[in-house]
Amino acid sequence: MKVVLLAGGYGTRISEESNLKPKPMIEIGGMPILWHIMKEYSFYGYNDFIICAGYKQHMIKEWFSNYFFHTSDITFDFTQKNKIVVHNQHSEPWKVTVVDTGLNTMTGGRIKRIQSYITEDTFMMTYGDGVCDVNIDKLVEFHKKHGKIATLTSVLLEQQKGVLDIGGDNAVHAFREKSISDCAPINAGYMVLNSEIFDYIDGDSTVFEKEPLEKIAKEGELMSYSHTGFWQCMDTKREKDMLEKLWSSGQAPWKLWKD
Repeated sequence: MKVVLLAGGYGTRISEESNLKPKPMIEIGGMPILWHIMKEYSFYGYNDFIICAGYKQHMIKEWFSNYFFHTSDITFDFTQKNKIVVHNQHSEPWKVTVVDTGLNTMTGGRIKRIQSYITEDTFMMTYGDGVCDVNIDKLVEFHKKHGKIATLTSVLLEQQKGVLDIGGDNAVHAFREKSISDCAPINAGYMVLNSEIFDYIDGDSTVFEKEPLEKIAKEGELMSYSHTGFWQCMDTKREKDMLEKLWSSGQAPWKLWKD
């Protein structure tokens, strides 16, 4: 089963780094967050990736074309006609297709553009800026069991500030710290989709989270896989620093693989 990764946006909320590189190429622990996501899927045996690139897409292609240089020790021997020797060569069991899906294409349009690369009835899709410890095998099993068109992974997002209890008279009756009861489920990505989903996408201007998902939800064809473990997107510099801290501490919850 193929894994589609959305990696074409500008990442304007983390412009400190995204003005230099695509957001999915921003590094955590010296490796792009895109690599971390791919390692998650690979841990469960899913190694066929389609990357929907756009903004600075050439940087994604160049990074994968030089993967050995990023992960191995290299000797450049200029005395031997510029001979290059790769030491401790490390490779992944991956097949990676990087597709230029356009600079200003919306999420649905990016998915539509890679339709010709989907050769099976079912594929997976997620965003190139969020990591988690979701059990991919259980997610796929859940999708196959209910038989609907689409499954998205939902997580509970805590409120970020203190909570106000406001009555009908607009008076503040209480001010309290956030609690689990203040959480709301959100779409965390990590989706499993049947190929019928392409019929719900018109073109480049289609926002996947709007018309397509809203329509299949009304038709009763959208299911939620509830994930209660770790999930974190990287929208801001603060969130990047938090992920970096988890990684450097050796306690990154999404790191299921062994070095």
